[in-house]
Amino acid sequence: MSETTRGSGSRRPTFYQADVEDILSGRTADVYFERTVEILEQAGRNPVVRAEFAVKSLPDGFPWAVFAGLEEVFALLEGRDVSMRGMPEGTLIRPYEPVFELTGNYLTFAEYETAILGLICQSSGVATKAARTRHYAGDRTLVSFGARRMHPSVAPVIERAAFIGGCDGVSVIKSAELLGSDPTGTMPHALILIVGNTVEAVKLFDETIAPDVPRIALVDTFEDEKFEALNVAEALGERLNGIRLDTPGSRRGDFARIIEEVRWELDLRGYQHVQIIVSGGLDEDEVRRLRPIVDAFGVGTSIANAPTVDFSMDIVEIEGEPIAKRGKQSGAKEVWRNPVTLFDIVLPLGVQPDREGLTPMMGELMVDGQIVGELPSASQIRERVLEQLAIAGHEID
Repeated sequence: MSETTRGSGSRRPTFYQADVEDILSGRTADVYFERTVEILEQAGRNPVVRAEFAVKSLPDGFPWAVFAGLEEVFALLEGRDVSMRGMPEGTLIRPYEPVFELTGNYLTFAEYETAILGLICQSSGVATKAARTRHYAGDRTLVSFGARRMHPSVAPVIERAAFIGGCDGVSVIKSAELLGSDPTGTMPHALILIVGNTVEAVKLFDETIAPDVPRIALVDTFEDEKFEALNVAEALGERLNGIRLDTPGSRRGDFARIIEEVRWELDLRGYQHVQIIVSGGLDEDEVRRLRPIVDAFGVGTSIANAPTVDFSMDIVEIEGEPIAKRGKQSGAKEVWRNPVTLFDIVLPLGVQPDREGLTPMMGELMVDGQIVGELPSASQIRERVLEQLAIAGHEID
């Protein structure tokens, strides 16, 4: 509706999102925390507490999750009079283990509980699903295509978590910029539909786009995938890096057989260099099934819409005295892990394990609002995940 036709009392549309200042000011808190702060301030009560963040159970019976979102927690708490002890981002975590804890006067962080949980629950869920998909993709390229399934304001959050979990690349420009990498993508059906011919669209792409961008042709818009693949291969020859199949489920039949047929025909005509990339509604089971016959996967909804990891925050100590609600173990704790097997045990802080080969997992992350050490890059966190996945990946199967 134009300004000339909009009624004088009409409400303008808006983006329904919180900005950074809303988060930092506590405006994204559940209202009962705001009321709790009001009550405690009125009563003059603000004890030093130790609050523990842990997972009681994991979605769909997962054996482990990937801890993600810590850097944004740092961004929320930096400069505030609170200390944090815990595991580094990218650690594989299990139920009933403290992942990190906050220590400080309760009112310092009371109104941030909602935000902290939101930051780590969603990111850990996405990173976990990406790691599981990475396991099934093996050495094949895995790209996050899921930003279009979420609100655009959180696209970088989703794709950072997907990258940390094991994706090799992300598709959104802003996400790649924040990760310090180049966005990954081929061409949409819209380009081919507007041009009216797959080969002509691919030629225009080749003539227009910088030569360092891989030439990957989408071959399922108008014709049979096999014939379109051969057409673009003949048109571009050695310049064609790959073809992408995004075939709708209603037209697939046996997707694996279609892919095998395309590969056969390309190889038979000397196009062994042309890679096959598949996308479109893939989940981890289909990735596992198709891995032997494809070179790369673009996975969207399955990763972006991953079930959240259900963290909770619980006070376990007040003014140095252990205390916890029903169903929770009070007091400060340490997680001890065998780095070779990733076997864990949880003990009261200060108690040594009675077996050898275990190392403590929880270190100082923040002291009086100051971050301890250097922040790792997303690539460094990703490497940590992949190293652990090499050990614990078999638990998925």
